[in-house]
Amino acid sequence: MKILFYNHTGKVSGAERVLLTILTRLDRERFQPLLVCPADGPLKAMAEDINVRTLVSEPLKARFTWRPERLIQYLISLIQIVREVRATIRAESPDVVHANSIRAGLVVSAATTGMRMPIIWHVHDLLPRHPLSSGIRLFAALTNRNRIVAVSEAVARRFRGRVLTLFTRRVPIFTIHNGIELQKFDPNRSHRESIRRSLGADANALLIAIVGQLTPRKGQLELVRAFAEISGDFSQARLLIIGDPIFNSDREYRDLIHSETQELGLSDRIQLLGARDDVPELLQAFDLSVVNSRAEPFGLTVVEAMASCTCVLATAVDGIQEIVEHRQTGWLVPPNDHDELVAALGRLLSDATLRSQLAKKALAEVHQRFSADRLMNQFEALYRQMIDRNKLPAEIKLLVTSRT
Repeated sequence: MKILFYNHTGKVSGAERVLLTILTRLDRERFQPLLVCPADGPLKAMAEDINVRTLVSEPLKARFTWRPERLIQYLISLIQIVREVRATIRAESPDVVHANSIRAGLVVSAATTGMRMPIIWHVHDLLPRHPLSSGIRLFAALTNRNRIVAVSEAVARRFRGRVLTLFTRRVPIFTIHNGIELQKFDPNRSHRESIRRSLGADANALLIAIVGQLTPRKGQLELVRAFAEISGDFSQARLLIIGDPIFNSDREYRDLIHSETQELGLSDRIQLLGARDDVPELLQAFDLSVVNSRAEPFGLTVVEAMASCTCVLATAVDGIQEIVEHRQTGWLVPPNDHDELVAALGRLLSDATLRSQLAKKALAEVHQRFSADRLMNQFEALYRQMIDRNKLPAEIKLLVTSRT
C-alpha cells in the first residue's frame, strides 16, 4: 500500500516531529511511504535520512488573517500548490493520502477532486475562531473521502464546531493522541549528572526549563517574570529557555525576552539556549519542566518531560488536561495567572519529595498511554480500514468511541 504524506512546510516543529515518528515506525513490508514537502527547512533531509522517498513542492503561503489583500495572496498560493500536488498525486497514484495539517488537508482535498483515494487530515492545531474556519469545516464535508484525525479531544471539539455536528457520518473525526519514542527519554542518573555539569550546574542547583518555539502563545516572557519573583527565595535556581522563533514575526519576542532578562538583573541566572538537538538528554537534567502555554493542542514537550521522569508544571489548557492529572502526574495552573504560576514554582522548588512523586507517577502514565507503539498501531489500523471501508477493525472501533 502506497501512502503519500503531504506537509505544507519543510520547517520542523511538533507536528513534523510526530510525522517523522510515523515515517520511521511505518511497517515497510505493508506500507510504502512517499513524502511531499517544501525544501524550505530540514524536513526533507530528515525524511531521507530514514530512507523515505521525498518529492519537493513549493511552500504554501497561507495563514489566518483579517486583511483582504493578504487573503487574496494566500488564495493565489493555495491554487498554485493545489495544481502542483494534484499532478504529483496523479503521477504517484497512492492508496491513501495523509495530510499533516489543516492547510495540508485543504490542499490535498482540492487536489484530489474527482479521484477516489481516501484522505486523512491529521489535525495538530486548534482551529482558530475565525469566519474562515466555518468554510474549512464545510470544505472538509464536501467529500466522504476525508477522515479527520485530531491529536487531542480538545482539537477534535474545536474542529467539529457546530458545522460538522451535522455531518458526523460523512466526516468521521477520530482522536489519536501523539506518541513518542520512549527509549530516547529513558531516565539515566549518571547521564543526568553529566548533562548538568555540561550546563555548569552543580549538585545543589535547581534547573527550571521551558522547551518550545519562542512565541507569545508559549508564555516564555511570563515565566521569566514569575521566575524573577521567586529568584530571591531560591538562590540556586536557574531558568533555561530552549527554542527559537520559527516565524520572522516572533524574532521580536525573542529580543523582548532577552531585554526583560537584562532589565531584571537576571542575565546570570536565565539563559536562552536557542534550538537544541539534544533535548531528550537535556530533559533528564532538569528539576522542573514548565509549559506555560495560553493554548496547546496537545503538549508534546509535556509527554517528553514525563518520559524523562522530570516533574512537569503546566497550564490547564486544551490537550494538556488530557495528559496531566493535577497533583498526580504533574502540577496544573490556570493560564495567564501570574500569581498561581509564582505560587506553583515556589511550592515545587521547595519540595523535592513532591517533585519526585509526581515525576514517577508521570513516568508510568506516559509508558501506558503515549508510546510510539500505540500511535503506530492506531494509525496502521486506520490506513487498513481506509482501504477496506466495508468493516471497521477492532482498533478503529475503539477510536470511534472517543469521538466528542
